[in-house]
Amino acid sequence: MPPVPALPFSGRFRLTTRTPLVALVTLVLVGCEGINPSDSAAQTRTLPPSRPTATGPVPAQNIDASRRTAITTAVERVAPAVVTVQTETVERVRVDMFEYLLGGRSGERRNAGIGSGFIVRNDGVIVTNAHVVMGATSVSVAMLDGTTYRATIVGVDETNDLAVVRIDARDLPVAQLGRSSDLIVGEWTIAIGNPFGFVLGNNEPSVSVGVVSAVGRNLAGQTSGGGVYIDMIQTDAAINPGNSGGPLVNANGEVVGVNSSIYSPSGGSVGLGFAIPIDRTKRIVEDLLEHGVARHPWVGIRLETPQVQSAREVASVGAVVARVAPGSPAERAGVRVGDQITSAGGRGVRNPFEWEARLLDLRVGESLPITLRRAGRDVPVTMRVDDAPEVTAPKVTVLRELQLVTVTDAIRQERGIASNAGALVFKVSDRIRDEIGLQEGDVIAQVGRTRVTSAQQVSEAIDRQGARGAVVLVFERNRQYFQTQFTLR
Repeated sequence: MPPVPALPFSGRFRLTTRTPLVALVTLVLVGCEGINPSDSAAQTRTLPPSRPTATGPVPAQNIDASRRTAITTAVERVAPAVVTVQTETVERVRVDMFEYLLGGRSGERRNAGIGSGFIVRNDGVIVTNAHVVMGATSVSVAMLDGTTYRATIVGVDETNDLAVVRIDARDLPVAQLGRSSDLIVGEWTIAIGNPFGFVLGNNEPSVSVGVVSAVGRNLAGQTSGGGVYIDMIQTDAAINPGNSGGPLVNANGEVVGVNSSIYSPSGGSVGLGFAIPIDRTKRIVEDLLEHGVARHPWVGIRLETPQVQSAREVASVGAVVARVAPGSPAERAGVRVGDQITSAGGRGVRNPFEWEARLLDLRVGESLPITLRRAGRDVPVTMRVDDAPEVTAPKVTVLRELQLVTVTDAIRQERGIASNAGALVFKVSDRIRDEIGLQEGDVIAQVGRTRVTSAQQVSEAIDRQGARGAVVLVFERNRQYFQTQFTLR
């Protein structure tokens, strides 16, 4: 990853048909069956005329009835609740001063984005993908009839690529939510959304139809949404850019997934689309509405990283415990380094993907029975799922828009942090993300020349250096170190 640039805080085929001879002979034999050429009676026998066929038009009512199917009914139920999500982001760009004086670029570039979503509550609550709204400075929602509302972002969960936005409206059509746990491979699926946005010239969502190709798919490759997607629904219903965040619907007209990504070497649909299961979506939406953040289940287990050459090899490497966080549910349950997890919650675990998928099914506070393979025997244990340690840790607010948490051994092991100490960026505003370059999950390790060991120490060091001039931060991201600089206003 390239270093994050220092950003000032202060404003800165001819087809030929050939009938085989055998087939021709067969047709002739069938046509002459029951006639003996040596029989004179047979030679003068007259064959009865063929029965006339109906030539009249098919009644119109039969045609109309055949046009209506379960699919058309399902679309009628859901389409009114499908919306277009429009976003705008502001990007800082370098400006040549001579160009600026001549009326050129102002130092900002505005980029428009578009996706889909669907209404889940009649008071304006809408579900979409996190990657549709992440970093947006403004969000608006267009309804089926073209009415557009300004929207606010209620919460975003990047881990599951889900977001909730809200508009100020009442008595809206609502999409009925189904269940993804009882999906049948081969059953109909319908993807509804706005591929390529307003290039198509209107607000009405488009529909593509396919089947459930597979369930429980784990992706770690070229997907349009980016990142790693766990325990997904695979469908061959066409999903294209702009479909992101729209509903995947079954033949009953129920939403069973949120269209999120495609696997494509070309950027267009090749029949490999993926949706986030609706059962997981319900849980995340509840968390975002109630807490503003998703409560991710934590048990304190970190697995060995498999040394493999392809994603296919990962499927059978097993799930071997590499670290157990101190004070974690796993430690309390007696899990040890070197144990192999073979099942969790009554479902088999064969690789790290399947372990992560089992965790996604959980809510904080629930119990998780797992089976460990240790020294050639099976050991059953049960863990109570907790919040991630940084969620319950004390927070220190810096610059009024930045929440920091002191890095503990549990946090360091859970997140794989290289620094022995520092302050974890727990929450950050869009303004500080854009102007300073800090992101949630970064670890501030140094302020100026001072190594820091706590969130409070970071706050104090920023205040001291900010009073004298520029503040320089050294921070860790993905086990690499970067530097940023800003001044206080």
